[in-house]
Amino acid sequence: MRGDAETGGEGRPRTRPRAKVPLHRSLLVRLLATSVMIAVCSVAATAWLAARTTSSAIQQEQGQLLSSDTEIYDTLVGYAATHRDWNGVAPTLRRLAGDTGRRITLTTQSRRTIAASSATSAALPTRASAVVDPLRTDPALLSGGVSDRIDPLAVGPYRLTAAERKGLRRDATKIVYCLRATTGAATLTEKPTGRPSIKLPDSVLDGAFVDRGCGLDQLAAPVPTEIGPLDRLNTMVNACLRGQDLPEVKVSIDFVVRTKIGAQAAQTCLDTARRDQLTPYVAPAALLYVTTPAGTTAAPAFHFTSANTTRIAGAAGLVLLVTVAVTVVVGTRLVRPLRALADAARRPVEEHQRVPVTTNDEIGYLAAAFNDLSQRRERVEGRRKAMVSDVAHELRTPLSTIRGWLEAVQDGIATSDQALVDSLLEEALLLQHIVDDLQDLAEADAGQLRVHLESLLVRDLLDHVATAHLGRAETAGVTLTTHIDGEPEVSGDPVRLRQVVGNLVSNAVRHTPRGGSVTLRARQAAGQVTIEVADTGTGIPAEDLPRVFDRFWRAEKSRNRRTGGSGLGLAIVRRLTEAHGGTVTVTSTVGAGTVFTVRLPS
Repeated sequence: MRGDAETGGEGRPRTRPRAKVPLHRSLLVRLLATSVMIAVCSVAATAWLAARTTSSAIQQEQGQLLSSDTEIYDTLVGYAATHRDWNGVAPTLRRLAGDTGRRITLTTQSRRTIAASSATSAALPTRASAVVDPLRTDPALLSGGVSDRIDPLAVGPYRLTAAERKGLRRDATKIVYCLRATTGAATLTEKPTGRPSIKLPDSVLDGAFVDRGCGLDQLAAPVPTEIGPLDRLNTMVNACLRGQDLPEVKVSIDFVVRTKIGAQAAQTCLDTARRDQLTPYVAPAALLYVTTPAGTTAAPAFHFTSANTTRIAGAAGLVLLVTVAVTVVVGTRLVRPLRALADAARRPVEEHQRVPVTTNDEIGYLAAAFNDLSQRRERVEGRRKAMVSDVAHELRTPLSTIRGWLEAVQDGIATSDQALVDSLLEEALLLQHIVDDLQDLAEADAGQLRVHLESLLVRDLLDHVATAHLGRAETAGVTLTTHIDGEPEVSGDPVRLRQVVGNLVSNAVRHTPRGGSVTLRARQAAGQVTIEVADTGTGIPAEDLPRVFDRFWRAEKSRNRRTGGSGLGLAIVRRLTEAHGGTVTVTSTVGAGTVFTVRLPS
């Protein structure tokens, strides 16, 4: 009898096992104890949280003040770098004051007011917030600081004309297209002077970069507007170096000197010469005063009063009372349905147990989720068994072939010649192909399939695929052609998209008889790019079309390899296309041919 009571045998009351649960392990007691502990801890933590919240608010406000100060300094340095004086700065000060809520004043070095954001005069602080000098910027305040402390917008006599900008932009665009074809990526930007600049990825610069005839050096040559100022800059720099008995250098249009002797001195001379050359083109240095509208710079203060303390204590006490009451009520209701779920979960996996859903609360959702999990587990188990069967079938044939021939050679029935080695290698490659396809699908199923998007010309994509499969098509006696309307572009992973189109072309060539043709077409319309792979092969019956993208499915019901393939290529095509946000469809007529259509966002 004792054994039945301990194991909960048939016929025993439902309440009997619950009586055997120790009190300290009861769900109701543990939930109540945990809730009381949390509530008590909240009383002690509420004051700390309030103080911490207040401190964070003050720090956030101080951070906003620092951000607004940086914005003000950034804007005024940019203004000084592009104007010869401060005559028109007043509207800019008023706009900045409206955006940041600060009072802004600019004065000369002798504290004579240049302009202010408010007509109301107020005493200025004894110390300026910053010195606005585009030729000697403050790295701590200027966003994206510069090594020589000269603001990049201070270009002076080096600003190019519209015609020069247009010509250099045209040449740079051609070079970028050439570099993208040779390096895979290149970015075109424009400097404040109007001169274009080409940036290559770090992966290219880290290796042995080869121009390969793209003409990248052409952009380093100065244009007529730059020649005179650059010659004068070289003269000033070399005059400075001669005074230090150092060899002369040549400054490039990027304001870089390359010398092994006196490099630091050469850089110092260059910075000094640049400041002397740019001084007539920028506004003179000014003192910047940033204050509150009241004219003070004091930070906001917070006072933790007794009223605030009383309010927090009252809220903590109410939380404690409500927590205890709700815990008693909810805990009692939780125990009964949770026991049913525990009993179902302890059943053997093969039974796929279901539990009744009797409530519409969280426990009811949990019961429904448990039933759904059991149902999905049942379906997954069925798919797993089918998958294992298919994989075993696909791997058994090549493995059996390899084993049979090796045993024949071992027994002396067959001779290990080149033909046998080639046959065994072909079977091994087939095994490798199946394993690679399974790995791609496994990554897609696990959500780990990554695509690296970049701008891609569809013409280059199709030409690459056609060239790769041309030899196989010629061997099979199949004509392979491409037809592209316009110059469509997509944002996609070049490797993955070549895999998509390559799988479709390989599939089409295999199923097209000698004398047939396979055509690659592409066009762009309605915000998307359409790629079609059409063949004049045997076609697919209408009843089989819904299954062509299933794994391990083939039109040949005997599952032979007369046409090759593992039955995974089209499944991979669908997953890779979906990873790019596109779709793939198929239409076919038996005896006339098949058309696979891939649609990608342009």
